[in-house]
Amino acid sequence: MFREAALLGPAVIERVLGWTRVPVVFDFDDAVFVSYVSPSNGYLSKLKFPGKTAGVCRLSAHVMAGNSYLADYARRYNPNVTIIPTTIDTEKYLPLTNTPLKTGNRKLETVIGWSGSFSTVQHLDTLRGALLRLGQSEKFGMRVIGTTVYRLNGIEVEAMPWRSATEVEDLQAIDIGVMPLPDDDWSRGKCGLKALQYMALGIPTICSPVGVNTEIIQDGVNGFIADSEEEWVAKLKRLIHSPELRHEIGMAGRKTVEERYSAAVQAPRVFEVFQSVKS
Repeated sequence: MFREAALLGPAVIERVLGWTRVPVVFDFDDAVFVSYVSPSNGYLSKLKFPGKTAGVCRLSAHVMAGNSYLADYARRYNPNVTIIPTTIDTEKYLPLTNTPLKTGNRKLETVIGWSGSFSTVQHLDTLRGALLRLGQSEKFGMRVIGTTVYRLNGIEVEAMPWRSATEVEDLQAIDIGVMPLPDDDWSRGKCGLKALQYMALGIPTICSPVGVNTEIIQDGVNGFIADSEEEWVAKLKRLIHSPELRHEIGMAGRKTVEERYSAAVQAPRVFEVFQSVKS
């Protein structure tokens, strides 16, 4: 069971499964136990039951949690917990072969990119100040994936919807990937998917030091961590000025994904969990 049997309502289906004595492996990669009002469907928030997560953990034969923050919560209700991080298909997510300069047929200016959704674009908004400051001295463009409209005064922005069929190609046009997050209970449950996607594609990545991001990224080695507007500006500027640094950091990020976050590495661990609960 991934996250919950039904998006709305109490844990009715989960309880029925418990009565059948069929072993359930519960997998979750968000802080679904935290009350959260989405900007895109806030009217449904009252129909969600975040408290049911504890009951689902109790009913399950085993729990797979996406990071240590989620695992700590699950262990309050079930001793059988394994951390299975977000994984990437490294055969699908491949760096472009024309790195480090990545010129192709597009403009030579650096492209800073962000990928998310309408409900998470508020996270990108926290970088407005840094991006506007950066734009005063540097020439760069923005690619924003997940919303059709996004504006930054004086900066050329290409806003586009997220598309499953072209997700890899849409991300490959990015030279620097950013993943800003607020430091709150909901964001601490995030499992770094967007950062890992950038890294798998050899794109140097800058993240906020929230949740699992500081486990994925070694600052200055396989990516960057930025905790203030000044750090965001300084580290973006370093990457804009050096295609060689972008390549070095991007390839180190790719190696991290291959070694720790690839489907090939994590799939056998998931199989072991399933084997452990066989009736």
